[in-house]
Amino acid sequence: MRLTTRTNLAMRVLMFCATYPQRQHRSADIAAACNVSVNHLMQVVPVLHRQGYIRATRGRSGGVELATLPEQVKVGEVFRHFEASLPFAECFSETGNTCPLTPACRLRSALEQALEAFYTSLDDVTLASLVQGNSGLEMLFVDPPQATSPGPDCPSAQRAG
Repeated sequence: MRLTTRTNLAMRVLMFCATYPQRQHRSADIAAACNVSVNHLMQVVPVLHRQGYIRATRGRSGGVELATLPEQVKVGEVFRHFEASLPFAECFSETGNTCPLTPACRLRSALEQALEAFYTSLDDVTLASLVQGNSGLEMLFVDPPQATSPGPDCPSAQRAG
């Protein structure tokens, strides 16, 4: 199983907002801290807003912030919002299923049970459990990876200096 990029980005946004609660964050700041483009980020922010996870305010003084307590956000629920609409396998698609085994295949039932077990286990994980006391995460968000100038041991720095 592989998560979609949108689910991954949604969790990054939620984790960032939960790390710094009760304040608005600019999309550009979240994008920089999460190492994503603002365009990609803007694909998940409206969904998170519609689902009630974040408040999004447009304009110069706008931004995004958590709309609920981190303890109330279940990771399994977030994953379902982003993943459940996508068919896990061809036979899960109501319109694109061309598998000739579907009428007698028992694999689909096993996969459905496994997926539900996966989501159910993630329902026990809250956003709060991912961020509270996670100083490493907070440090990463405070000082996101950036392009830095070459150090003194770098050959191009030695030539330039």
